[in-house]
Amino acid sequence: MSFTHLDAAGHARMVDVTEKQPTVRSATARGFVRVAPETAAALRDGSVPKGDVLAVARIAGIQGAKKCAELLPLAHVIGVHGAVVDLAVEDRGVAIEATVRTADRTGVEMEALTAVTVAALSVVDMVKGMDRSAAIENARIVAKTGGRSGSWTREEESS
Repeated sequence: MSFTHLDAAGHARMVDVTEKQPTVRSATARGFVRVAPETAAALRDGSVPKGDVLAVARIAGIQGAKKCAELLPLAHVIGVHGAVVDLAVEDRGVAIEATVRTADRTGVEMEALTAVTVAALSVVDMVKGMDRSAAIENARIVAKTGGRSGSWTREEESS
């Protein structure tokens, strides 16, 4: 088996996608920030001392998607042409979903995952003063479309 991110000597390298044709691609990721019941109540009623947690996290997630290549050494700089980050307060915490779209030479799975995790970090940062137990859980890619490998959906997410 050969790995695309390793050269013949086994050294890490960035895959050259110069010859690939741009195609429309998308990826969706999900994650969760578990918080105490009192924190979930404060998120629902808008009484978190630092302000509008969900609005800040949404913007942080979008910014994270756009900065992905600066964080991951072998990620390509691609055009993030669309990024939607949705957050929903649930009884046990905050559910986060991000969908990122592009028309480029490589996929946006890492951008979607970065959007979710940066949004989650932002939630933790905004509530940590009132809830030291806040924890990021289950960040994962749940679907992708486009590119040579086509569409894919995580099994447990499709039902």
